[in-house]
Amino acid sequence: MANSVKVKKRNSVRGKKIRYAVVGLGYIAQNAVLPAFAHARNSELTALVSDNPTKLKKLSKKYCVPHTYSYEEYSECLESGEVDAVYIALPNHMHRAYTEAAARAGVHVLCEKPMAVTEEDCQAMIAAAEKNNIKLMIAYRLHFEEANLRAVELVQSGKLGEPRVFDSVFTMQVKPGNVRLQKEKGGGTLYDIGIYCINAARYLFRAEPEEVFGAAENSGDPRFREVEESFFATLRFRRGLAATFACSFGAADVSAYTVVGTKGVLRVDPAYEYATGLQHHLDIGGKKKTVRFPKRDQFAPELIYFSDCIIKDKEPEPSGVEGLQDVRIIRALYRSAQERKPVNLDNTPPRKRPSTVQEISRPPVRKPELVAAEGPSPD
Repeated sequence: MANSVKVKKRNSVRGKKIRYAVVGLGYIAQNAVLPAFAHARNSELTALVSDNPTKLKKLSKKYCVPHTYSYEEYSECLESGEVDAVYIALPNHMHRAYTEAAARAGVHVLCEKPMAVTEEDCQAMIAAAEKNNIKLMIAYRLHFEEANLRAVELVQSGKLGEPRVFDSVFTMQVKPGNVRLQKEKGGGTLYDIGIYCINAARYLFRAEPEEVFGAAENSGDPRFREVEESFFATLRFRRGLAATFACSFGAADVSAYTVVGTKGVLRVDPAYEYATGLQHHLDIGGKKKTVRFPKRDQFAPELIYFSDCIIKDKEPEPSGVEGLQDVRIIRALYRSAQERKPVNLDNTPPRKRPSTVQEISRPPVRKPELVAAEGPSPD
């Protein structure tokens, strides 16, 4: 009987706007997710969940959100009949519990990356979604962004020749005390920014690494008592492909990757940002060209796509399987750093990979005024 009720609820959203509760009102939710609903016509922001009364009061008024709940009232929110889906923007260690609760209530889940802290958590989230017949998508915004999807198309077209090497640097300065620096909450460079490098290598090569090797480093800065300051990694793929990357919470801002083929080179710089435009720098046979992609809203496409998956009963890409694979690689890299040796991985490729078919373009949003929240980097 319970499953039939959930199927009926899912089918009832066909042809309608999908009603969302945003769970967690920190920096990414306020700076990007909440404003994105203005550009997602098939999605409606109907509830906010937070333990901060000031955030709930001011943000519900600003965005005309009719329903607000504390974390203790999350179950009430899920059972209210007011929401069809949740956008989980909580610290990493909370993703599993809030996803499983939503699944049990028959509510679809769009969860921020990383999917969770451990492989076991990811697998439990996937199992909960399957058992309760709900959609689960992980918020990889670059799977819908033109610059990165065009890079995939270019690498696969053969214009660079056969791809050989991926190299990336993603670095930033993080303020003392930020959640990214707290180990018990799922902090660490790989979970926060290294995941972009890992995911990019995987979607550009259309392959999974077979072996990884990593090294964690600290300079002695007191900010990094719980997590590493920097991480350096090598991923070995089949057919002679290799990926290397460096990520750091204690260096100047860099967000770029390079793909080297047998005939040419593509550098995307910046590559992973959402607050600026992105650029391709091409060098093929000595002919150089720069292609600029304007700043866009990268979060509305996630909402539009996921809502469409719910309405049309389609399996989303990126799914929970995609999220699990990145976490599996992250855990293997940390294990490699601890054991000081390479770690082999089982080759379990996702069922789908991003392509230009998924490109969705929406105009940029104005930077909003934040309520009791701040970004990770110093001003």
